[in-house]
Amino acid sequence: MEAFFNEWLWKEEYWLPPGISWLDTETKEEEGRFPRPRDLLFCLPLAVAFIALRYVFERCFADPLRKLFGVEERVRIRVVPIPKLETFYTQNTRLPSQSDVLSLGKQSGLSQRKIQTWFRHRRNQDRPSRTKKFWEATWRFVFYLASFTGGLASLINTSWFWDPSECWRDYPKQPVADAHYWYYMLEMSFYLSLLLCVSVDVKRKDFKEQVIHHIATIFLIGFSYCANFVRIGTLVMLLHDSSDIILESGKMFHYAGWTWLCDPMFIVFALVFMLTRLVVFPCRVIHTTLVLSMDFFQPFFGYYFFNALLLVLQALHVFWAYLILRMIWKFAFMGKVERDERSDEESEADDDEEEEQEEESSWDQRKGTMNPKLASLADNCVLNNLTNHRSVSRLPKAR
Repeated sequence: MEAFFNEWLWKEEYWLPPGISWLDTETKEEEGRFPRPRDLLFCLPLAVAFIALRYVFERCFADPLRKLFGVEERVRIRVVPIPKLETFYTQNTRLPSQSDVLSLGKQSGLSQRKIQTWFRHRRNQDRPSRTKKFWEATWRFVFYLASFTGGLASLINTSWFWDPSECWRDYPKQPVADAHYWYYMLEMSFYLSLLLCVSVDVKRKDFKEQVIHHIATIFLIGFSYCANFVRIGTLVMLLHDSSDIILESGKMFHYAGWTWLCDPMFIVFALVFMLTRLVVFPCRVIHTTLVLSMDFFQPFFGYYFFNALLLVLQALHVFWAYLILRMIWKFAFMGKVERDERSDEESEADDDEEEEQEEESSWDQRKGTMNPKLASLADNCVLNNLTNHRSVSRLPKAR
């Protein structure tokens, strides 16, 4: 197995520039640590430790904080178990079409309205609670805050923090400091834990994009470590953590119902996101890896693969920036941010709107049937009044 990896996976032309071998990258102990691919195996048990730590954190710290913030659960209607509808819900789809509703109505003997109401309540029953969403946001907020603070403290005195071209000086013979080593291990383990828990975490509208983001991030961190792109990798992680802190804190305030604080937090998040992801990231990071790196070494497989992953991240940034701009448009013309464009809250709001529309339509139908009765009743009242008036006017003459 080791011979296979050495022959196919760890080929020098994959990971190192032309003319550089693995022997050239070896450093003495006094010169510092040099990245080794086998170091990444440590991320697997560390990711499991993150999952266990998250479980304890959510119940021992996040839940008391939820009570302090006043996060309350919504009252949800528990549906009556109907075997045929439950089988269709679990095996086919959660959103039946009109033809499916008609077919289910024939099988169960229920009306279309009852079937649609049952599916709506059943979907609401499966949605994650506010407690779970607040726990998740709190966990991510604490990690991003600690990661950004530690990363900034370890990078602020480095030369490549102020001049990204320094990322390639003396490459690939660049020893890695212990702080940057742990910065890499913790970041990769955290995203690996998120990928392992993606099936049980809160699913939002951009679920597929989030999975792609986690996979691209793990590949990006892992490959950049093996190819010793650690310097530029630390800048990428620091940029991403800066806006994620504001995003997760805004979610916490949103779940707590602090609407007076959500709008200012959203404005700050939008400004930081646009600045870091659409300005600094492409103009400083991607420009450095695509253009400035050519002054220090010739292109090789790692050069193309690393830049391809960066471009995938940039494409996701553009997608999320589009959602943010939609929210800014609503904020500018409606005066407030109604809901997160990528959040599961939107689906709940849509269900509420559907329920209101159904109630209005049913009320219109009732009015349609009641109007003729009201009209006939009104006519009768008018005729009776006229008759009584005429009879009263005839009384003096009769007398």
